[in-house]
Amino acid sequence: MTVGYWGAFLMMCFKKKSGTQFMVKVERTRVLAQSACNMRAAGIEDTAELLEKQLAAELSKMTLEEALSLARVFSHYLNLTGIAETHHRVTKAKSLTNLSKSCDDTFNKLMQAGVSPDELYDAVCKQHLLEYNDRPDLGHEDREMLIEDLVREITSICQTDEIKRHKPTPVDEARAGLNIVEQSLWRAVPHYVRRVSNALKKHTGRPLPLTCTPIKFGSWMGGDRDGNPNVTAKVTRDVSLLSRWMAIELYIREIDNLRFELSMIQCNDHLSTLAHEILEKEKSSENQHENWNQLKHHSHHAPPFPTQLPAGADLPSCTECNNVESRYPPLDVPGSDFMPLNRQDGQTSSRVEGSTSSIGKLSIKTTGNGNVSNLGNAQSAVTPKAISFSSSQLLAQRKLFAESQIGRTSFQRLLEPSSSQQPGIAPYRVVLGFVKEMRLELLLEDLPCEYDPCDYFETSDQLLEPLLLCYDSLQSCGSGILADGRLGDLIRRVATFGMVLMKLDLRQESGRHSETLDAITRYLDMGTYSEWNEDKKLEFLTRELKGKRPLVPSTIEVCPDLKEVLDTFKVAAELGSDSLGAYVISMASHASDVLAVELLQKDARLSVAGELGRACPGGTLRVVPLFETVKDLREAGSVIRKLLSTDWYREHIIKNHNGQQEGVPWFTILHAKPLKNFIDIALL
Repeated sequence: MTVGYWGAFLMMCFKKKSGTQFMVKVERTRVLAQSACNMRAAGIEDTAELLEKQLAAELSKMTLEEALSLARVFSHYLNLTGIAETHHRVTKAKSLTNLSKSCDDTFNKLMQAGVSPDELYDAVCKQHLLEYNDRPDLGHEDREMLIEDLVREITSICQTDEIKRHKPTPVDEARAGLNIVEQSLWRAVPHYVRRVSNALKKHTGRPLPLTCTPIKFGSWMGGDRDGNPNVTAKVTRDVSLLSRWMAIELYIREIDNLRFELSMIQCNDHLSTLAHEILEKEKSSENQHENWNQLKHHSHHAPPFPTQLPAGADLPSCTECNNVESRYPPLDVPGSDFMPLNRQDGQTSSRVEGSTSSIGKLSIKTTGNGNVSNLGNAQSAVTPKAISFSSSQLLAQRKLFAESQIGRTSFQRLLEPSSSQQPGIAPYRVVLGFVKEMRLELLLEDLPCEYDPCDYFETSDQLLEPLLLCYDSLQSCGSGILADGRLGDLIRRVATFGMVLMKLDLRQESGRHSETLDAITRYLDMGTYSEWNEDKKLEFLTRELKGKRPLVPSTIEVCPDLKEVLDTFKVAAELGSDSLGAYVISMASHASDVLAVELLQKDARLSVAGELGRACPGGTLRVVPLFETVKDLREAGSVIRKLLSTDWYREHIIKNHNGQQEGVPWFTILHAKPLKNFIDIALL
């Protein structure tokens, strides 16, 4: 799409809204500005200056409304021009180089530089790290429809107010960020990872492990509360739940597509066993539900329906049967091409004069003229006329029929296949259906207390388990081409995005933690924490971290700011490391700043676990000190060494964070490194 197209479309849209006279001013402004630039580029300064003065004079004569409209036109024009130029550069680059081999080229250069295959493989596996119009096959009508779509898009842009009239909330900001995942990253990530895997296999002989991804995403939107009073514990919880909800929505879409694709019946024994267990469980649940309905129906405490139904209530109320006159007019059913579902003898019945088809206890009989004779336990006919009845009549009919014993039995038989025609199950669809309907969709609800945590997925590992089972089954049955397609991409998405798309990093200033501990120690008559020297702080913090009892009394009352700090740690404990990433301490300067966060985090997890009656979900958050001042940056190495010399902290890092520690000097992240290498890096 060329720049000229954008200009033409834009002018067309604004002309319809603002009129021809205004567009003349727009075009004159554009010509004067462009001419002045051309004159300066050619070194004709006098002419350029004259044109600029004329442009300034004409702009000064415009009203405020005209000036605003003019600014909007050129703003949109420049944005669209940028899109066109970017697309042009990408298209040109594709014609000059084969982008699909970019990973291949990179790995090849590394191999030539002396990197061994094993080193390359391990490095990639451990790395945690935008055309339709150009198609030559487009016909004239397709291209015209494309232009209409473009005009429609630009018209929408032109009529949208760019100025936000209300200050966006942190949740609004997070929602915009999550849209990027849905619109772009969701499709791009599996495509990229597949290319990396193919290139890695070519150079090392081994593909990238299916659940390994070189990309991870994090976010601070809704978690950075350093000096921002609008980011509260509730905001953090809401943003995390929003992210989790969007992830589940995206996974459900993919699983729906997979269920349509994986229709094959051949599978390994493990998947077959699981599929039959799911079917048996569903059948058992249906029986329990039916028994419960019958129990409620016969209850004398709260009968849902009258104790005595009117005569003929077990039959469709639009019919005449057994001399019972219908309260409603006859129901005309379209039947010119009607074909009964199934005969009890397993044969399909054609619609011929005088033919009869049985469905359960219902018998449908057609007559030569197609008129309705009767419908019920005896005989009935179908007419090709249009349906004619009111919605209230239909609802009343359905209610009476469905709640009757005959109605329930008839519908149940319609739902169950004939025993002589029991089809083979599609095991992949059964398992994926269970994943969607029982384990994923529950997460979109409010999760009432009667749901057992085992009934739904809490972690990405739990979601990966049935997907990997399907993958292994396809591979073992010679359908690897299917396994490595949409299913493989979904597995890579789960490995990349987890259950929340982007883990949320929390950030708070170190002084807030000290103030919170001040309130706690004073309440416990232990003195004022912030007045202690570093050694005493470390001794106190280490002793409390080794203890098994909570430190913060449930009866403590603190000011709103400090309560917000405690509430944030409680939310972090409730969400855990499955939803949250790191806890970043801004203005960190001492080892005690890190241990203070660890203590508050541990205390909150003990409290939440007591309330839940079980362990907190996920693990503890990584605590990352942010060294911001020059002095703190220079002393960062000694702070890290002090931390690692503390027995409790060193064991904690090895046990809970794979022996890795992160530090952030200014705004340059020191990526996680093993403990044996971190001290050297901290000295940089």
